[in-house]
Amino acid sequence: MQEFLTKYLPNVMDSLPTLRQSTVETLEMVLIAGGISFVLGLLLGTLLTTARPGGILENAPLYQVLDKLINLLRSVPFIILLFCLLPLTRLVAGTAIGVRGAILPLVFGTVPFFSRQVEAALSEVNPGLVEAAQSMGCSNAEIIFRVYLRESMAGIARGTTITLISLVSLTAMAGAVGAGGLGNFAYIYGQQRNRMDIIYVTVVVLVALVSLIQLIGSAVAKRNTH
Repeated sequence: MQEFLTKYLPNVMDSLPTLRQSTVETLEMVLIAGGISFVLGLLLGTLLTTARPGGILENAPLYQVLDKLINLLRSVPFIILLFCLLPLTRLVAGTAIGVRGAILPLVFGTVPFFSRQVEAALSEVNPGLVEAAQSMGCSNAEIIFRVYLRESMAGIARGTTITLISLVSLTAMAGAVGAGGLGNFAYIYGQQRNRMDIIYVTVVVLVALVSLIQLIGSAVAKRNTH
């Protein structure tokens, strides 16, 4: 096996420590940025649902501001967003390169998308359940946690899965401009040095990571479907 890999993937075998480190960096970016984006996106998606006209916390000015801001951020291509956020990234993280420098742009690129996923999931909740909870005297907080979030767990799980898969792609894009991870590995060690075996193996690793996320996400969604 060792001889086979050395014969057909010589550059990969020479760069195994770097490949392992790059994989760890990608996982760090996905987990850290994904965790922050999940919390912020869940909050914003819930606000969009409850503050919209007819919502339990109807607030037209707040809804309009959030709606327009999210649409604005979603309309900016991520590679441009990376460059636009360079001054803020340096201010917050102290650097614009490496994993630390990638977290802030990744969060900005992911939160608007996930917020819409959460909003869509919460919007599928039967309005009759909300009305029933209100008639029983439930507070707004109880309606949010016991009706909206509880009843839409499967939809949120599917939205989280889609978002994390998208986030993997964003980390690869960020890596190509100095953020580290598998994108940086494929660009520096593969594309710039014309080592196609490194690019192919990087693709395989990314596909495996995406498949794992999809598998876990589908299992969680299926378990919470009722």
